[in-house]
Amino acid sequence: MSDASTPALRRQLVQQLPPLRDADNVLIQRFLDAIWAEQGLAQASLDSYRRDLEGVARWRDGAAGGLAAIDRAGLFDYLAWRARHGWSPRSNARLLSALRAFFADALRRGQRSEDPSVLLDPPRLPRLLPKALAESQIEALLDAPDIDTPLGLRDRAMLELMYAAGLRVSELVQLPANAVNLRQGVLRVTGKGSKERLVPLGEESQHWLERYLAESRPLLAGKRAVPAGADGAVPMFLDPSLHPLSRQQFWALVKKYAALAGIDPVRISPHGLRHSFATHLLNHGADLRALQMLLGHSSLSTTQIYTLVAREHLQKLHARHHPRG
Repeated sequence: MSDASTPALRRQLVQQLPPLRDADNVLIQRFLDAIWAEQGLAQASLDSYRRDLEGVARWRDGAAGGLAAIDRAGLFDYLAWRARHGWSPRSNARLLSALRAFFADALRRGQRSEDPSVLLDPPRLPRLLPKALAESQIEALLDAPDIDTPLGLRDRAMLELMYAAGLRVSELVQLPANAVNLRQGVLRVTGKGSKERLVPLGEESQHWLERYLAESRPLLAGKRAVPAGADGAVPMFLDPSLHPLSRQQFWALVKKYAALAGIDPVRISPHGLRHSFATHLLNHGADLRALQMLLGHSSLSTTQIYTLVAREHLQKLHARHHPRG
């Protein structure tokens, strides 16, 4: 096993790399500005591209022209270095995606005459099916927060809304207060690539959201004015300091409530409630195209993975209950 095979040790290894050179920083920022203008990528995607490209540039440290002039052999060496130190195939696949976008932009600008990443084979990724909780487990999880406290009521509303609307974690914690139309019972969600979609709330999640807005949020805010975020929007869900929760804070809460509900916290993934939302809809006969719209997937092929989960569920039911299963 590599001496840097854990996430903590890999972070330490990255911290030991030389600092980013100014020339590489300018190059990366120019690329990010261009791809944001052309594709409208979300900030999380831009940050991911930045981390990956900065990693290459810092490892290269200006050698043989730095990031601007790195060739195929240099990329092979960098990928081999990452492989020795335990980076996963999925992480390397994301890195390769960032490199291809970066060099494609350099070709369009005339800064390079060839793309050194074009012959690099993407790593083989294991097909991971989304892990969904059983409906009884979802009920136990939703019942776990103490709704007699402002924070517990907030958490109940967040859990209900995430499960009812199939939200991504980032969509939930960054939800602006003006995104909800309680009269019509719909939610306006800004997803990946700044694409908007309308999602029905459902009676149960609307009930808890109304209670949070009437009983909990005023207590959390008190007489203080809730500050707007960097995008100028006031957040829907607040912590006691009037800031929105981070993704890490919310998932720490989910794991806490999972333990209270008797669910193994290891079974709770960052997308667990979203996966459960999709799987349960399909199990109850939802149309795949409708599910695609609700989830905000740009491609139906992304949504189709849930049909495999539903099929696996049906096979287990058949094996358990059929006399010749």
